[in-house]
Amino acid sequence: MATLKDVARETGLTVTTVSRILNNRGYISEESRQKVKEAMIKLDYQPNEVARSLSKKRSNIIGVIVPHISNPYFAEVISNLENEAKKKRYNIMLFNSKSNDDKEMKYIDMCKSNRVAGVVMMSGSVQLDEFSGLNIPLITIERNLECGTASIECDNFHGGELAARELIGAGAKRLIHISGVTETEMPADERSQGFDRVCEENNIWHREIKTSVKQYDTGEYREFLDELLEDFPDADGFFTSNDIIAAQLIQVAQGKGRKVPDDIKVVGFDDINIASLTNPTITSIRQPIKEMARTSIGFLLDAAAGKVVPTRMILPVTLVERESCKVLTNS
Repeated sequence: MATLKDVARETGLTVTTVSRILNNRGYISEESRQKVKEAMIKLDYQPNEVARSLSKKRSNIIGVIVPHISNPYFAEVISNLENEAKKKRYNIMLFNSKSNDDKEMKYIDMCKSNRVAGVVMMSGSVQLDEFSGLNIPLITIERNLECGTASIECDNFHGGELAARELIGAGAKRLIHISGVTETEMPADERSQGFDRVCEENNIWHREIKTSVKQYDTGEYREFLDELLEDFPDADGFFTSNDIIAAQLIQVAQGKGRKVPDDIKVVGFDDINIASLTNPTITSIRQPIKEMARTSIGFLLDAAAGKVVPTRMILPVTLVERESCKVLTNS
């Protein structure tokens, strides 16, 4: 296994200079940086982040905790967090909580042993107060802040407003919002408030139907949606809390002979890749995932450097019009 001395020997630089390049300390010429980069590739040298952290208060590792790595939304957020961290010469250490509170101490121990620079938290079940003792920045994405450093959210209230207006504008008269899980309070709950406000202003019949933890954990909503369509046969407009539910709703509705958008209109949330792959494609409220990731990493590193950061940042959402909420014209 190649060592730091091997890299120095290969480049003709001193061990101290190579170390400064790897730790991004002081002025180093671009030529020297390129030499080290090429030598590392040639020798397959992998810096030991833990060993490097021993001489510093923290490592170049950022902990990221998500509830479900298989969920396309979280997968996209993770990808963007990794890209943004890489730009700053940081790596991420990923934790998949699967809504399991018992993993908290394991996460804390791993964050301690790896001297993480900070933690980005997206899981709603993991308790933040357990992490406060680490004395590192704790940034949350789309979950309540509690004792964390800063919360990054999309404008959920406005997202609910946009969805309701889109459905009403497309001619829907009886609207249902399929919202988040019943047991967990999250910023996404504000979508219902925005949705309700627009419906009430337009004197439109509407209902909010919550989903369960089991459905959220498995990503399976078909049985629930089948019963919902039976219970509300006259409902003609649906706003779902994510695009996965919207995609399954289209399938279930078509199986029951109800066409989208002819018989019912559907608006999803997140605008993940699946929204453009279904038939019909899904009109969705787009979260600014890339900007949320960039802001999260930026706030974390600023806070780690002792800078003051806002405790809450709300980023705008946009409506992406596709086929599931088309206005039908008489031919």
